[in-house]
Amino acid sequence: MPLDTTNDTTSEEERLAELGITQTLDRSMSGRQNFAVSFTIISILSGCLTMYGFGMNTGGPTLIMWGWVLVGLMTLFVGLAMAEVCSSYPTSAGLYFWARKLAPQKSAPAWAWFTGWFNTLGQVAVTAGIDFGAASFLNAYLNLQFKYAATPGHTITLFGLILLLHAVVNTFRVRIVGFLNTVSVWWHLIGVVLIVGALLIIPDKHQSPGFVFTEFVNNTGWGSSVYVALIGLLMAQYTFTGYDASAHMTEETKNASVEGPKGIVRSIVVSWAAGFVLLFGLTFAIQSYSGALESGTGVPPTQIFMDALGATTGKLMLLIIIGAQLFCGMASVTANSRMIYAFSRDGALPFSSVWHKLHTGTRTPTNAVWLAAGGAFVLGLPYLFNSTAYAAVTSIATIGLYIAYVIPTLLRLRQGESFQRGPWHLGRWSKPVGVLAVTWVVVITVLFMLPQAAPVTIETFNYAPIAVGVVLAFSGTWWLATARRWFLNPTHPKNSTPPLPASQGATR
Repeated sequence: MPLDTTNDTTSEEERLAELGITQTLDRSMSGRQNFAVSFTIISILSGCLTMYGFGMNTGGPTLIMWGWVLVGLMTLFVGLAMAEVCSSYPTSAGLYFWARKLAPQKSAPAWAWFTGWFNTLGQVAVTAGIDFGAASFLNAYLNLQFKYAATPGHTITLFGLILLLHAVVNTFRVRIVGFLNTVSVWWHLIGVVLIVGALLIIPDKHQSPGFVFTEFVNNTGWGSSVYVALIGLLMAQYTFTGYDASAHMTEETKNASVEGPKGIVRSIVVSWAAGFVLLFGLTFAIQSYSGALESGTGVPPTQIFMDALGATTGKLMLLIIIGAQLFCGMASVTANSRMIYAFSRDGALPFSSVWHKLHTGTRTPTNAVWLAAGGAFVLGLPYLFNSTAYAAVTSIATIGLYIAYVIPTLLRLRQGESFQRGPWHLGRWSKPVGVLAVTWVVVITVLFMLPQAAPVTIETFNYAPIAVGVVLAFSGTWWLATARRWFLNPTHPKNSTPPLPASQGATR
């Protein structure tokens, strides 16, 4: 894969100008910080562990381990295909802008419109999933330490407070967020070493390798083992989301056409390897499978730590995980707000003029930050009456993001040799990698719309199809009613207003 090692901020600004965008965001992030954003959002200490109880019930150890291997490989194909397009179009608009540039001219606005809406849905849902998971683990810790019971009301309260914290942090300059994301990488890697080391050394008893890699468990109520195995892939696939953050941060990254793609791919590879080690260590150390599932904390990994390591060490491990999840949620709000900022720059969201403003002092999209946090909170509220709401939120995040991820890849495949490659590209591997990526996303989109528990009741209903359908219906109606006439149409009177000053947003 030929790479351009140029590190010239001016050339990146000129590239943005060629794409019709004026540099307004603060371009101060390094390539390492760009990688750190995506790695932090993938967050194996968040996704793997918050969904671990789902995995224990839906396939058990064999799906937890081998599902991670399979999903990680297929995610790498998706990420490689995305990275190639990112190199050609390094803009915070990311996926929807790519779709616009890669689609046939006549239908380009429609492709961009729906890609953007799926990306927005997925970004908001993944922020909800991450911070809800952090709230669940924090509630488990507070229950153990201070008897603050793990009730839906308490968890939602903590969820709201965490989102508030992340919104406030993201109102500061991007340099601060970039520094915290760099700290987060080391927190995650050292945390995994400490947790796995403790789980391997301290317990007197461990599970056998046969249990870790071959034990199948089905507590879903469904009779088909194949069906359960397929829906059980959600644990791993949800964890591997959010790496499009490297693309959304390119307008704030130096040498973005190279460092953005590298950030996408590196975050997947490092997470894949470290996640396998983490999952092995946790599954290997299970003392009582049924006891972990029936834990009063509502978070099975918490009970596994307590059983295997004792109360004091178990709580310490729990604090390491909570810290990683807080870093993860912070980075997710960052990426989410940049997507909202860019999409509203083209008028694609209600009240777009509000969301694409930048704070004059920090040059950050402060209003978009608060919309990202508020939207995530709304998605988490059904947990007050739906016991499977968290799994539904993760399904929404996975479906929304992966549809948005793969549309540019599909359009790039349709372009064939006419695709204008950036300095980072796949060469002759571009087509086979793209075909595998598109096929995989079609499969998981269907899988994660399906019911996850039987019998299907109001308490167990997977509301992911409803959430996706509502967004699709809203965006589709708006498109047919008016947006098809003005969206990305520079000749329409709606888009003929004077350019915004640099403190307000980018011009098109």
